[in-house]
Formats: sequence, C-alpha cells, structure tokens
Amino acid sequence: MTALLLAVIYAAFISLGLPDSVLGATWPAMHLQMNVPESFAGILSTLISMGTVVSSLMSDRLTLKLGPGRVTAISVALTAAALFGFSCSTQFWMLCVIAIPYGLGAGSIDAALNNYVALHYSSRHMSWLHCMWGVGTSVGPVIMGWVLTGGNEWPMGYRIISLMQIVLTAVIVLSLPLWRKRPGAEVQQGSGEPARAIPLRELVRMPGAREVILTFFCYCALESTAGLWASSFLVSQHHLAEATAAFCGGLFYIGITVGRAVNGFLTMKFSDTQLVRASLAVMAAGAAVLLLPLGQAAAMAGLVCFGLGCAPVYPCIIHATPARFGAEKSQAFIGVQMASAYLGTTLMPPLFGVMGEGIGMWLFPVFLLAVLVLMVLMHERLIRVTERP
Repeated sequence: MTALLLAVIYAAFISLGLPDSVLGATWPAMHLQMNVPESFAGILSTLISMGTVVSSLMSDRLTLKLGPGRVTAISVALTAAALFGFSCSTQFWMLCVIAIPYGLGAGSIDAALNNYVALHYSSRHMSWLHCMWGVGTSVGPVIMGWVLTGGNEWPMGYRIISLMQIVLTAVIVLSLPLWRKRPGAEVQQGSGEPARAIPLRELVRMPGAREVILTFFCYCALESTAGLWASSFLVSQHHLAEATAAFCGGLFYIGITVGRAVNGFLTMKFSDTQLVRASLAVMAAGAAVLLLPLGQAAAMAGLVCFGLGCAPVYPCIIHATPARFGAEKSQAFIGVQMASAYLGTTLMPPLFGVMGEGIGMWLFPVFLLAVLVLMVLMHERLIRVTERP
C-alpha cells in the first residue's frame, strides 16, 4: 500500500510540473489570437504567482482541516478546471480571471505534497519526486508542440492536459484511504496538544524562520533568473546563434532534472546539509566560469554546472524542515517557504531584466554570484540556529 501511494505522489509531482511550462510554450500563438502584446505574458505569470503565494500561506490551515490527500485532490481538480478554462478563453481578460484559480491550485498542492513526503519518506524520494516535476515541465511543451504541429489550435493542447489532470484527480480521490498517517512515520513531539494552524506573525519570530525564508527566496530567484536570461546572456556576450543559445538554456533545466535523479542516490550517503553545501559550491563554480572570459564552450559548461548545482538545494532544504523546526510545525514552515520561493521567482527575473537592459547583460553572472553569497550566508546562519549539537 505504501508503494502504491508513493506511485500516486510521483504522478502528482509530474502533474504539478505539467502546467508550469505550457504558458511559455503556447504564448507565441495565444497572444496573436488574443490580439495583445507579447509582453502581456508577464501579467498572467504575475497573477498565477500571486495566487500561488496566497494558497501556499493558507496551506497549513487547509491541510490541518482537510488532510494532505484531500488538499491534493482539490488542488489538482482546481488546476484542471483552470486549464480547461484557458482552452475556452477568447479574450485576454478571461485568461486573467482564470489565472487566479490556476495559481491557487498550485500553491496548496506544492506545500501539502512536500510536507507529506518530508514527514513520511526518505530524502532520496524527495529528490526523485522533484525530478518528476522536471519531467512534467518537459512533457507539457511537448504535448503542446505535438498539438500545434498536428494542425490543431492551442486550446486543444490545454484540453488534453486538463483531461490528464482530471484523470489524476480521480486517482487521488480513490487513493484517499492510503493517505492516513502511518505509525512511526512522523516524529512525535510529546506535547499532547491538538494540532493548530500557526499564524504567520508567530512563525516568522521562531529561530531560523527568517533565514530559511530568505534562503528559499534566493534559491528560486537564482533558478528562475538563470532559466529566463541565460540564453540572452549567451547571445549578447558570447555571440551564440539564437537557436544554439536556446538549446543551452534548455540544458540548464536538463541539468537540474538529471542532477535531482543523481542526488537521490547521494542522499543515501550524505546528509541534506552536506548536499546543500556542496551544491552551493558547484553553483558558485558555475557562476564564476560564466563571469570569466573563457569563450563559448566554457560559458555553456558553466551554465550546465550551475544547473547541476541547483538540483539538490530545493528538495534537500524541504526534506530537512521537519527535523529543523519540528513535525508539528513543518506544514506551516513549508507553506511559507513555498510562498517565499514564488516571490523570488516573480520578482527577481524582472529586476535583473531592468538591470541587464540598463547596465548590460554582462551583469548576469555578477547578479547570480551576489544573490548566491546572500543565500550562503542565510543557509549557514540557518544551520547554526537550528542544528545544535
């Protein structure tokens, strides 16, 4: 039964990644049909992200009231409905309205699933599950590309992905009896007090809270900024052809996905903290190679190195949350971590875009290193505060 539930959770992580990359793949066709500027994709992305931040912060209350299985089922159903709504939209304002439940569906499931796995499964499963998210983000554009090249319009692609989400919702509903807490899986705190939702103002005053929030903000700022602007940096500073640079940008995400698959095996020998520290060093090496004038090949290698370094950070910090802050507080902390992650994803890539346009794209590796230094400082302080001997 445990293996069956794990298979459902793996499928849910693939489902979580499916919608994340579809908008970018579809927007060149969508904005022409909607007769809006290409830049309006940023409006939709911001609306989705804001909805995700709100639902991430609410995930603690929702999970305590409904349980992780029901929250997952409701969230996937909400995402399926939003995807179908996208496929029926004929005006941009309709997309803006539907983007709100689109984002709300993503945040709760992300926090609920991450917390459930952190409590009930080993670190290797956390890494492999986030690898499955990478598979989902890769499959979404493939489905849309297959639809468009087959002579169909983009709404058909959204309907296919929506149908996949509906099927997964049914599977999760059928699996709800398996989501009951397994004896001994969760660390018992011995307080005897009933579980309660922890207010945000109380949460941020706890030792290590600010540090883990800033660590997550920095990490997702780095990942999203690198993913969005790496190709532009290679074209501007290393004079790569646009097609080649686009391929190299894809290598960054492939590096993350492959790195998380490998990291699952590394967790069997090394602790979460050891892996995060090593990953930060690999990220620094990759950014340093990007900074140095070593040529096109070195720049591409530096980008892949940075992606490989990114791979273990997110799943390892998430998995360490119950041990650092207590099992009874982990859902609240993971919800806040998810919210800070989405804020980093939403705010920092546009900030660098403004800086890159005003100062120059050469600033790209400098920006990465500056954010990385702050992340290292926050992570080391987090360790000192929460991992007492």
